[in-house]
Amino acid sequence: MYTGKTEKACCLCGNPETSSRLDLPPRAVPLLRHAAAIAWRDIVGEVSIYFCESDWEVVRELVIETGMSPLSRCNVARASFDLREDFEALLNDVRDEPDHSELEAEMRADAERVLENREDPYVDERDVVEARVVQWVFEDTEAAA
Repeated sequence: MYTGKTEKACCLCGNPETSSRLDLPPRAVPLLRHAAAIAWRDIVGEVSIYFCESDWEVVRELVIETGMSPLSRCNVARASFDLREDFEALLNDVRDEPDHSELEAEMRADAERVLENREDPYVDERDVVEARVVQWVFEDTEAAA
């Protein structure tokens, strides 16, 4: 039975004890490892990936200090997201393909706001990492289109 989105293990090493999470737009899925069989346009809502404490340090350094995205190293099987088919099975109803435009616009705006206000005391390092990765997702997927 469908139970909804649940917390997953670290997307890099599989450790079930996670300390950080990044929420990404559905179009990030093809950038993850082993994602070829997943129709990202059927994802409802954001995609969440989790990191254990030691891998979070690596991700933080990779994004902030090196300027590289960690997504190609993250296993999509450990990502958390809802598929349209899951809702159809639960509700016994056929639904239209999800429209990601509102979610994507909101995620873009949030990422820009965070990166413009890095020095704000309410913006933590995790927010900066997430914002930068979200920006890269849009840059990478729009360049490929």
